[in-house]
Amino acid sequence: MKIIKIISMLLIICLAFAGCAAEIPREPDAPLQIAALRGATAMGMVELIANADPEEYSFAISTTDELIPRLARGEVDIAAIPANLAAVIHRNTQGAYRVAAINTLGVLYTVERGDTIRSAADLRGRTVYAIGKSAIPEFTVSFVLAANGIDPVTGLSLEYKSEAAEVIPLLAQNPGSIAVLQQPFVTVALERIPDLRIAMDWTHEWELVSGGGSTLITGVLIARTELLEQNPRAVRDFLNAYQLSTRFVNENPSQAAVWIEEHGIVSAQIAEKAIPACNITYIDGGEMKRILSGFLAVLYEQDPQSVGGGLPGDDFYWLGD
Repeated sequence: MKIIKIISMLLIICLAFAGCAAEIPREPDAPLQIAALRGATAMGMVELIANADPEEYSFAISTTDELIPRLARGEVDIAAIPANLAAVIHRNTQGAYRVAAINTLGVLYTVERGDTIRSAADLRGRTVYAIGKSAIPEFTVSFVLAANGIDPVTGLSLEYKSEAAEVIPLLAQNPGSIAVLQQPFVTVALERIPDLRIAMDWTHEWELVSGGGSTLITGVLIARTELLEQNPRAVRDFLNAYQLSTRFVNENPSQAAVWIEEHGIVSAQIAEKAIPACNITYIDGGEMKRILSGFLAVLYEQDPQSVGGGLPGDDFYWLGD
């Protein structure tokens, strides 16, 4: 689990220099520091970013390498990050962050230049390009394939690339090719390759094999435990505003797309088409805990290190109390 090991190493190094994140002093009247990873997990936040009072919130859209050290040092109050990374951070910071809401469900799709794939079972024996090794995409693919009786190592040829920019040219060069991509990169590929089609939705496939016990989750919101304990009202106010932002993005994709481009996530043309397939949502409280715990349990069964070495306990979930 190369990526998970790198994340854990970064956290350990940062904590060694910064001390416990929860002990970082905070100015009482300073704006809350809000961060999001660039991609679908940040898209639901753009209306709030565009209209929020800068004295109340300060926003940063970052890469993983930029954000993890800030989380380890306790410099971020609330962050939108991948679901399994939230569990890793909770464990490696000794509970300095807790999860408050789910903000993005499944964004993983199979695309094909052809018409032979209808379900995961159809991938047996095929060559498939993919991104997201040692992350949620790989865990998803492995879980669903195994449930369909396909060994993810020997039952097909999965060729993982570091980013979508490597996969899209391969699709363009090879008629009949297949790839597993996340939104909004699926839409990017569809725009560039006229005969490419969405062949399969991995969220649907996940739910078929899980028997309704869990669903595919991409992103969550985490908040500093110290902030939750000392000023829960500030977190609730943010969550309320964030929920309204996700609703606006889903209902007004053309305007949201403009803001998405302004923040360097993806072009407005791509964003407007991708938003309906990005499963931007807002789920908190007991329902959040139920479906997120089920999702993390599936990842843990595949590899404990995917969630930091152990399933998080009840203290991982903030239910608004």
